[in-house]
Amino acid sequence: MTTTTSPQGRTELRRPDGGPVRVLVVDDEASLAELLSMALRYEGWEVHSAGDGAGAVRAARAFRPDAVVLDVMLPDMDGLAVLARLRRELPDVPVLFLTARDAVEDRIAGLTAGGDDYVTKPFSLEEVVARLRGLIRRSGAAAAARGESLLVVGDLTLDEDSHEVTRGGAGIHLTATEFELLRYLMRNPRRVLSKAQILDRVWSYDFGGQANVVELYISYLRRKIDAGRSPMIHTRRGAGYLIKPGE
Repeated sequence: MTTTTSPQGRTELRRPDGGPVRVLVVDDEASLAELLSMALRYEGWEVHSAGDGAGAVRAARAFRPDAVVLDVMLPDMDGLAVLARLRRELPDVPVLFLTARDAVEDRIAGLTAGGDDYVTKPFSLEEVVARLRGLIRRSGAAAAARGESLLVVGDLTLDEDSHEVTRGGAGIHLTATEFELLRYLMRNPRRVLSKAQILDRVWSYDFGGQANVVELYISYLRRKIDAGRSPMIHTRRGAGYLIKPGE
């Protein structure tokens, strides 16, 4: 993920596609789960919660979180069993254990089972957020350090800070929407992105029957990026669009 600075001056972590970090909170204490969720949403993150182990596994499968806050004591199974199931779905997702247990042997058991960190109750929300940020960074999900604003695909470059775009050294002028569309494509090189994904990320809402707006803006980009050059923007019929270096 990349990092940006919010209007409040906080450094924000972002997913490679520019979307918010996703965190799954698993705790059977509803009030505590909601408190944690509020704190994480304040960071600009997208949060889902679950109150038991089975719900956590289902949520992880659908939500594909970037990190998990996992209570060890759950009503249907313990956190170690949940962790084992999560690892089968998401082998690399960082997991922060959250529990009232503070015995050394409990911490060792959690970490040995594959947990990445351990916070005992009572805790401060600031500590949980700080530890999650550290886990996400170390996991490689937020590998792009602050200030690394240049996206490069083949001979095409896009500077996220200056909004300058060049191909083969020649400058290319884009409108704000064209820039956001190209940035999304370049953050996901060689990956097919559906119209629905592009609408959600670039326009931030579903156009419904007007999904052809994506085709329109793809055509605009092609005229500016690919005209007279080896094509970089490709259509996968029935699937979506992708960008890759020209031949």
